[in-house]
Amino acid sequence: MIRSAEQRPVLLGEYMVRNSATVRAAAKHFGISKSTVHKDIRTRLPHIDRKLFREVEKLLELNKQERHIRGGLATRRKYRQQRMDTEEKIE
Repeated sequence: MIRSAEQRPVLLGEYMVRNSATVRAAAKHFGISKSTVHKDIRTRLPHIDRKLFREVEKLLELNKQERHIRGGLATRRKYRQQRMDTEEKIE
């Protein structure tokens, strides 16, 4: 478990940068809420490690720009799976 309030933002930031992770992925990995990740990254990290904060900020901006693409891909997978399930029932 993460030991202190100062360690968690750094660990989150390092994880996100190293894995090009989304806020959702980081929250799931650390077992915390997305709100907590945002709070740690946006308000605590700049006071602890400015350089890491700038790296995470770039990643968050990239993720924001790409989210509509990921959403579209998820929808495509969903309907493809539904079609496959329907085809299996027919056979």
